Formats: sequence, C-alpha cells, structure tokens
Amino acid sequence: MTYEPRVYRKSAESPDLVGFAVVVAETDLYVQAEMCLTDEALESVREARAQIERHIQRYPDFARSFRPLPRPSSCPALIAEMYRAAQQAGTGPMAAVAGAVAAYVGEQLLKKSKQVIVENGGDIFLATAVARVVAIEAGQSRFSGRVGLAIPGGVRLGVCTSSGTVGHSLSSGRADAAVIIAPNTALADAVATAMANRIHGPQDCQQALAWATQVPGISGAVAIYGDKMAAGGQVEIVPIIRNGKTFVSATSEGLLLDRETDGRIQ
Repeated sequence: MTYEPRVYRKSAESPDLVGFAVVVAETDLYVQAEMCLTDEALESVREARAQIERHIQRYPDFARSFRPLPRPSSCPALIAEMYRAAQQAGTGPMAAVAGAVAAYVGEQLLKKSKQVIVENGGDIFLATAVARVVAIEAGQSRFSGRVGLAIPGGVRLGVCTSSGTVGHSLSSGRADAAVIIAPNTALADAVATAMANRIHGPQDCQQALAWATQVPGISGAVAIYGDKMAAGGQVEIVPIIRNGKTFVSATSEGLLLDRETDGRIQ
C-alpha cells in the first residue's frame, strides 16, 4: 500500500487541544487531547494491533471475509465489537477495524484527558465537552470541505466515512462520501462501508440513507455523490465558509441538498 499524505489534517486542529500523530505499521492516527499523550497512544495502538493480529492468526477468515462471521465463544472486547458491528452492517469484521481501533485508543486516553479526538483515516472517535464541527471530505464533489456536521458538547460518539472515490477504503460503490454517526465507532465504520457499497449513482443516495438510518444504534447519516447530498436521522449540517461562500445548513429527515446559497444559512 502506498502512503497517501493526509493533508486534510492541517485544517482539523482544535485550538483548545494538543494534536499529535501516531503511526504504527499501517495504523496512522491523528490524535487531539488536552495534553500530549503520544506514549500512551502508541501503547494503545500496539495493544489493539496485537489483539487483532493474534486473532487473525487463529481465525484467518476474520481478515478476508466480506460477510459477517460467527463470533467465537471467547475473544477480546475489541474483537467482539468488530464481530457485532459486522453482523449489524452485513459486512466482514475488518470493515469495522479503523473505527474499532480509534475507539480503543480514545477510551484508553480518556483516563488522562477529559476530551479526546482520534482520527483514523477518516474514521473518528470523539469525546468532547464543547460543541465542534466535523468537516466532510468528499473528493471532487463541490460539497467537499464546505459542509460539516455540528457535534454538541458533552457527547462520546463515532463519526465514520467511507468512499468509493477517495482514499484507501475498499468499496464496491462510487459514493464520494458515506458518513455515519453512532455512539459505537466500530458500528459507524462498518455501516459507513455498507452504505457506500450501495451507492453507484446519485439516484442511490436516498435508498442507501434509508437503509443506514434503520440499522439499530445509528444516529444519523449523510450520503454524497457528485452534486447531490442526502441526510437523515439526527444530523445537523452546517456551512464551512471558504472564500466567502457558504453552503446550505439544515437539520433534516431525508432532506436532499443540492444547491449553493448566496451566503445565507437557509
């Protein structure tokens, strides 16, 4: 796998938190916390990877299945989360790996920092005391980097994105972005993958959105294909100002957004 510079991280820094990168083999995290916790994050990443690698050695299908697998009677909590997420999303367990690792690291760091954000290739574990905005990156779509999700303070949740046109995500669809919000980050990751797989054109956004929002445990979803964006569930879309232009803002139930505004939030 070739390395892809994650330039979007330059605009993702929170002024009230300390940001630092943590890289172990293929795992490339950007972490933000109330203090620099590089050593603790590295240890957590190594623990998570060791658990996954040991499980793959014992159960090779865990790494290569594209379908849910029966969960062994005994396995670590991290692995069990991936099995459960796959069952709910209809994917293989590894569809949840980035979200599961982000959450594992984030939960460990919360022992030392009351606020933690862990980004793992577009899959985010977020525990925040204050309101924040998560920008949506969607490749060549005109919505990319111009709209975001408003996250209230006092929450702990996952915001995960899959794409058939951006990054290294394995997808059988062509979505520019399939974004899922859920309290469980591993579940958000797996459902984002499954939702992206369902989108092959703009006509698929609403149907994929309807499927994702009916999965138990999913709070909200956003689907972007080209100039079309559909959003549903508990989602608040807010504009990100770029060169004086803003995009539409709404709290929506299956709302289709496909137009620029004149700078006003409508």
